[in-house]
Amino acid sequence: MESKKILLAMSGGVDSSVAAYLLKQSGHHLTGAMMKLYSNDDIPESHRQKGCCSLEDAEDARAVANALNIPFFVFNFTDTFAEAVMERFIKAYQNGQTPNPCIDCNRFMKFERFIRRASELDCTHISTGHYARITKDPNGRFLLQTGIDKTKDQSYVLYAMTQSQLSQTLLPLGALTKNEVRAIAQEQNFINAKKRDSQDICFAPDGDYAGFIERYTGNPIQKGQFIKNNQPIGEHRGIIHYTIGQRKGLGLYNPEPLYVTGLNPAENTVAVGTNEELFSHTLKANDINLIPFDKLDGALRVQAKIRYSHLPQPATLHQLDDDTIRLDFDTPQRAITPGQAVVVYDSETVIGGGTIQA
Repeated sequence: MESKKILLAMSGGVDSSVAAYLLKQSGHHLTGAMMKLYSNDDIPESHRQKGCCSLEDAEDARAVANALNIPFFVFNFTDTFAEAVMERFIKAYQNGQTPNPCIDCNRFMKFERFIRRASELDCTHISTGHYARITKDPNGRFLLQTGIDKTKDQSYVLYAMTQSQLSQTLLPLGALTKNEVRAIAQEQNFINAKKRDSQDICFAPDGDYAGFIERYTGNPIQKGQFIKNNQPIGEHRGIIHYTIGQRKGLGLYNPEPLYVTGLNPAENTVAVGTNEELFSHTLKANDINLIPFDKLDGALRVQAKIRYSHLPQPATLHQLDDDTIRLDFDTPQRAITPGQAVVVYDSETVIGGGTIQA
């Protein structure tokens, strides 16, 4: 393999550490870097060690870099992260959507800002510890494929990658399982070999998204009305507390269970209904990205995921215009949620995706 000059995104976790080891073993010229994305002052003190960007994470990443004898830097990207991820997250919730900030972080931080920094350092490629694969088709077009370890596959959060970004990115963990990665880390005596994976949104590691939004904006959350069959039936705590399909925490009494079926930010109402009302055959998404081709001509049979943990479901994909797709599912899907990403696949290959619309 031709030696490349690579800037590797290191989080302090086991995945990016093993990625560093594999790249170094392959003979590449490697530099490690952590992205400082937000200030710990933005989150509750009791949870400051749970998210990424902590002092412990930086120390772990630096320790691995030192063990591999590669340069290591910390880049302060807090300004870009606040605008491209945190503020988009807040705006989406205020507009009655349920966003996925990890997708925006990959899209705007790792594969835009980080790639630009790599270029400034004369690196030709970047690398991350994602579980996904990048290949080429017979015509030389870059493809994004699922990771071998289906329990850890992260292709869903990478669907927005462009041809240019794919051409500049290496994903050395795509052909490995998580168990294999941990085994390599233990063999190399990495300090983070047994470190737990972060499952939280980094800037809201306590899971209190409404509390984060209230603290960040300084604006109190406005209460409003629950609506059932167009009639008010109780008071809600503010629409940012709710998402489509939610049952718990509504505080409503009803002979049968009630679920959130709709959010109306203009009227500050939360619609509730039965579980049956949550199922739909179709969705539209915009802000789309297609990977194997620039534009879809005609209908295409695909498998689609409407959230990260969703099992891919058979559907027919239609492109309505340059920035909109429609998916018609073979069977109705539960709780299709505006703001979430829909990602479509042809077997192991990512066709693309977009943001689900109301």
